[in-house]
Amino acid sequence: MEVKVARTAGFCFGVKRAVETVYEQVEKAEGQKIYTYGPIIHNEEVIKDMKKKGIEVLQTEEDLDKVEEGVVIIRSHGVPKRICEKLEEKHLTSVDATCPFVKKIHNIVQKESEAGKQIVIVGNEEHPEVAGIKGWSVTPVTVVQNVVDARQFTADSNRNICVVSQTTFNYKKFEEIVEILSEKRYDISVLNTICNATTERQTEAASIAKSVDAMIVIGDKHSSNTQKLFEICASACEDTYYIQTLDDLDSNQLGSAKTVGITAGASTPNNIIEEVQNYVRINF
Repeated sequence: MEVKVARTAGFCFGVKRAVETVYEQVEKAEGQKIYTYGPIIHNEEVIKDMKKKGIEVLQTEEDLDKVEEGVVIIRSHGVPKRICEKLEEKHLTSVDATCPFVKKIHNIVQKESEAGKQIVIVGNEEHPEVAGIKGWSVTPVTVVQNVVDARQFTADSNRNICVVSQTTFNYKKFEEIVEILSEKRYDISVLNTICNATTERQTEAASIAKSVDAMIVIGDKHSSNTQKLFEICASACEDTYYIQTLDDLDSNQLGSAKTVGITAGASTPNNIIEEVQNYVRINF
């Protein structure tokens, strides 16, 4: 069997930076309690390992209110401005592990909204990255997730509009949504803030999926970018499987496949990818 592993599979720059930041703080802790505001990344295996090292995840703002001392690390997805302000008010030591590409969007949204523009975020409203981006605007924010939302979108005709995107959004869907919004004759400025690594990962995954009999996509069930990868691969390869770890792989699924492709989301550790590809190479 031929196995094709995506070159872009696994940790992206922002995730790698965030995970390394947490472990660096563990080494520096000197007895201080360490928290992350929200899971540092969307990967259960990584979070389990951090918990073993005594790191506690603050799931809500109410959890943060109860913290009196220690180090709070801001998740890679970023947080609303009010959380940063609360950390300062509480005089807690904070470490910002927000992905620099997400932080760039925060700066854009703050600047453009302060200039009076209405902000439109193309993305998933339930995703923490989008929640964080919304929290940096001083004007109304609309989240557009699909073409239906785009067609239904209306805005104040007296207000200019700035469109940004969740960093992990599907680029083709972003283009479709922007085209619909642009037809509405509002004064719109569009900033494609999809991370280059996301675009490269999606493009490579699609290319591999078109050339194999079966495709394996590895990543956490809560990972937005992995979900997008699965959608892209499934549209190109009928036998596409979404797994979190090797334990989720049913050996019967690969059947008589002669070629298998493997890709992984941006928050999937390399050891999990290697474990899956070695198993496939040895057993099929």
